[in-house]
Amino acid sequence: MSEKKKFLLRLDGELYAALEKWAADDLRSVNAQIEFLLKEGVRKAGRTRSSEHNDQGEQE
Repeated sequence: MSEKKKFLLRLDGELYAALEKWAADDLRSVNAQIEFLLKEGVRKAGRTRSSEHNDQGEQE
């Protein structure tokens, strides 16, 4: 796995509270929940390397 990049992310308090609750429900940290959601969004948008292959008719 590649090195994790660090960056500052500012969120509205209400959004953070919702993410915090969701993360707790899924037994994740808020950071892990945000990373999970971003990965899912990128995958669903077809922006991952494996998704590029899927666009050409290959299966995951």
